[in-house]
Amino acid sequence: MRKNIERNGSHSAHLRQALLLLGLFGTQVSNCFQVSPAVHLASVPRQHTLCCSAKSDKKSADGTSSKSLISPQGAKMEETSNGAKIELKRRRLNLSWCSRDDCYVEELREKVVGQHNEIKFEHPATGQVAYQWSNENAPKPTPRVLILVKRNDDELLKVAADVVKELAAEDDVNIMLHPDVAAKLSHYYSVDNNKILLFDPKAVPGFGGNHLPIDSTQYSFCSSMNDDEEEYEMNDHPDLVCTLGGDGLLMYASSLFSGPCPPILCVAGGSLGFLTPFSRCEMVDAIRISLGLDSTKDNAFRSSSGNDNAWLEEPMPKLPTRSSGEKSIEKLDVDNGRQKRPKVKFGANNLICLSMRMRLDCCVVNREGVVRARFSVLNEVVIDRGSSPYLAALECFCDDVHLTTVQADGVIFSTPTGSTAYSMAAGGSVVHPAVPAILVTPICPHVLSFRSMVFPDHVVLRCYVPDDARSDAAVAFDGKHRRELHRGDSVQIEMSAYPVPTINRGDHSSDWLTSLKRNFNFNTRARQSPL
Repeated sequence: MRKNIERNGSHSAHLRQALLLLGLFGTQVSNCFQVSPAVHLASVPRQHTLCCSAKSDKKSADGTSSKSLISPQGAKMEETSNGAKIELKRRRLNLSWCSRDDCYVEELREKVVGQHNEIKFEHPATGQVAYQWSNENAPKPTPRVLILVKRNDDELLKVAADVVKELAAEDDVNIMLHPDVAAKLSHYYSVDNNKILLFDPKAVPGFGGNHLPIDSTQYSFCSSMNDDEEEYEMNDHPDLVCTLGGDGLLMYASSLFSGPCPPILCVAGGSLGFLTPFSRCEMVDAIRISLGLDSTKDNAFRSSSGNDNAWLEEPMPKLPTRSSGEKSIEKLDVDNGRQKRPKVKFGANNLICLSMRMRLDCCVVNREGVVRARFSVLNEVVIDRGSSPYLAALECFCDDVHLTTVQADGVIFSTPTGSTAYSMAAGGSVVHPAVPAILVTPICPHVLSFRSMVFPDHVVLRCYVPDDARSDAAVAFDGKHRRELHRGDSVQIEMSAYPVPTINRGDHSSDWLTSLKRNFNFNTRARQSPL
């Protein structure tokens, strides 16, 4: 019986030792977990997957045989054959994020802390982005602002003439205008100054449609960056873009800068104005503050009530309208020859908040793998049946994994900015502009189970017309550049490396929620009376 007890005790000791060694010195493992990428000023997908590997921080002091002990305090100790005791440390779990090209360990928000390999987030995946101009003493060129005006609107052209006159009167800013706008201002309003520069938009290499030859070197693989694109001249770019119009003018400004895009100040001049938080009477002051010419240190966002956040609750100044329903130009009071305007309230301590609006890099590829067109999209890509009476038949893939077969009027691939446009009208979700995501929303699907989906921004989506489709399809990019998709053609969609930074009146959340409530009467109904 004594031998059995000794044998059982020996087995128990060996079992405890084996379990302990298995937990401490097991083989290296590698597991992958899906994570959401973080958004920076230069929007590049942080990763495809989050990978972890286990490494041993400390081995035995010598190569002799040893047995494991556990101290009364719970610390793991190791006793060597010569009687020495050393403390055993757990293997550390190392994390890295992996893109399609390589894996990295820098700038990772997922951290491993503690002795028990506790994985935690160091910070949110996204956040409010703000900018300020550096105060270097080195000589700097005169800042330039590009002013874009809604076409065929004489009223807004008059507003632009007054703004250009006032800005040109100062000696610290240059104004860039389209040649046709500059000609109209000079002819109708006698606006002519050496501070006015003509803006000649140049096509970014690698972007465009059928106006380029198919064998052009600018048509390379969609996801690669061409040498011509890397050497794209930025000297003619403005420091700031100011749009005087509606949301469509912002989309036009985005199309002018398919590559890097300067900050855009959106001034309301259209009918809806979901993305235009500034009014016309604030235009001059807002331009100067956005360029860093006027300090915002004294603009501390304080109300008379002393509430630091009360400025977020103040409504945007409304544009005056005539009783007959016609538009009217805002009247500015004049005192001692100077125009009196309400003080612009945005920015604080020389920091200006931005909404980093993600764009989609879209390529049309034919059956032979040749890129026939490439566009940068701010709102959405729509693939539909075109003029065909049949349902569109499309095969969709996510990272080369089959997603679904679309049998519908079409499908929408939308950015968070475009989630409140066509995608919302088709039943898609409304997404905050800071969320790094791609929305896929069907248009009138002929099934009951196809619902809108949201994908992380690091995926590559591809949709092609199969050979057995009844007819061709059509694709449109931000409602423009519409073209046919023949059998075998595909559209590849991924996140663009260059976002569109729009200047916030408050911050990205307050501007977005204010627009939802003001333009769409978001969740508005009569409140129930108390019982």
